[in-house]
Amino acid sequence: MDSEKASVTPVTGLLRRWQGGDEEALDELMPMVYDRLLAIARAQMRGERRNHTLEPTAVVHEAYARMVDLELPWKSRVHFFSMAARAMRRVLVDHARAQRAAKRGRGAIRVSLHEHHAIAQPVVELLELEEALERLQQQDLRASRVVECHYFGGMSYREIAGALEVSEATVDRDLRFARAWLRRELENGSRAG
Repeated sequence: MDSEKASVTPVTGLLRRWQGGDEEALDELMPMVYDRLLAIARAQMRGERRNHTLEPTAVVHEAYARMVDLELPWKSRVHFFSMAARAMRRVLVDHARAQRAAKRGRGAIRVSLHEHHAIAQPVVELLELEEALERLQQQDLRASRVVECHYFGGMSYREIAGALEVSEATVDRDLRFARAWLRRELENGSRAG
């Protein structure tokens, strides 16, 4: 066995098999990643109202269903979890938009941004955060990816650095920049609203 094969995690191996057309790999993958996906969904939903109409399991299942349809070149386990976190955020944003449309703004989904390293202290609407993240992506794509990986994917600096092929110091700088930028954007948005 060569060194490249030895460094491949079981999840990465299953992702590669799935990408190669092996449908059984997908069936083997789900039990291996389910607990981590559920933890990511719970982290994303922490701070939202108690009577939220989505459960973390529903978020995981919807995100997983969306990912199955994607034809992405899965690079690694870290890449998979990063994309899963992004898909879960999209599920929550789509749900919030549907709720907003149904209720014409009443009962907006609110999230807290103080999980590990606070982006901002106040509780903000998920849609406000999503819009700010979209603006950040236009301003600094890598910083927005770092935010997604860390806050929404629960990834460590080391995992993010590996996934984005940058140093941990760069991850730290990007996060500090993104937190300050998002805090300013969200504060300006709350003053304007």
